[in-house]
Amino acid sequence: MADVVIRRAGREDVAALHHALAELSADIGDDHGAGEADLLRHGFGPEPAFQALLAQPLDTGEVLGVAVYSPVFSTVRAGAGFYVSDLWVSQAARGMGLGKRLLGQVVAQAPQDWTVRFLKLAVYDDNPSARAFYERLGFVTDPRETYLSIVGEALDALKETS
Repeated sequence: MADVVIRRAGREDVAALHHALAELSADIGDDHGAGEADLLRHGFGPEPAFQALLAQPLDTGEVLGVAVYSPVFSTVRAGAGFYVSDLWVSQAARGMGLGKRLLGQVVAQAPQDWTVRFLKLAVYDDNPSARAFYERLGFVTDPRETYLSIVGEALDALKETS
């Protein structure tokens, strides 16, 4: 396979990004709720909620991997970091080191005035191979942290209290 480059996704990549994220959803058995319009609006509008990277071979431009991430700040860690919401490498490209390269490039995307102190991500309990991959890279479970979400009516009710 030709050399693989990792680059920041742009508006013109929304269809390819959507396809890759749909593949990720299928791989892990999730519903895929975000359509191309959602990705365009939330990732490539005037105030992007996320950034994305694409891994592609120079010869074909086929998307072999993606990382979707957002900046976060931690007072405990006294610095900024990134939350990686999605990391996917195609079945054909697994074992080539693209997942590690994508995560490394996420860190490299930080503005010059940041000191990146951490990456955070979630891994499903029923995905031991992904967990093992992250642990080999040095990711650890923090026993003091539990991932919580609020959605739907509860989120709407919370918003109403503002």
